[in-house]
Amino acid sequence: MRQREVTITPYPNGPFLVRGPIRLLDQDGREISPRRRVIALCRCGRSRIRPFCDGTHKLIGFRAEGGEEARFPSDLEAP
Repeated sequence: MRQREVTITPYPNGPFLVRGPIRLLDQDGREISPRRRVIALCRCGRSRIRPFCDGTHKLIGFRAEGGEEARFPSDLEAP
């Protein structure tokens, strides 16, 4: 059986939506249960339930594009 592909979508002025089979770990390597098939990860840094989004981005006026915002400098480009 083939695993589904994981997709991460940055929503305009909002969270990263993650779809697909993932393993989420904290900084100490402990697993964090996503509890859902699609999760919203905080992008503004102000959520009270980080790493998950709680909608705080709306209250604080967080702004970020939904697509690619900037490229790596040519010497730092990912392979």
